[in-house]
Amino acid sequence: MLNRALKIWEPFRNLARLEDDFDALMDSLFDRFKLTFDGNWYPAVDVVENDGNLEIKAEIPGIKKEDLKISITDNILTISGEKKKESETKDKHYHRIERYYGSFCRTIPLPEGVDRDKVKASYKDGVLTVTLPKPESMKTKEIEVEIK
Repeated sequence: MLNRALKIWEPFRNLARLEDDFDALMDSLFDRFKLTFDGNWYPAVDVVENDGNLEIKAEIPGIKKEDLKISITDNILTISGEKKKESETKDKHYHRIERYYGSFCRTIPLPEGVDRDKVKASYKDGVLTVTLPKPESMKTKEIEVEIK
């Protein structure tokens, strides 16, 4: 009975757990804001499937059309660009900077059979929408059930 009451004292066990919890918190914060320590940022992307199309929406506010590039190579959609920093003046004293600047690149795998000639892109209110017609292999095919 005395053996159950004796425990090995490990003073640093809780400290290691605290460090792991802090690391997880920091990882989740940086993942949430899509910012890495090397200064690169990655716009948030949604991939939506509707009746006949796949839509990829990327939040990229403040990007000019000429600073944006969209390409498809080997069934990989690449969205890249650069958000240029506003010119600073010596009269301003920044207390906080949370907006992202610099170049970015997002790659999204596409299903086989996407018709590249029918891909369309539009940019409105800081959201880029790339519309791709679904390949025939992804389209829903209804089969009539025969009752006997």
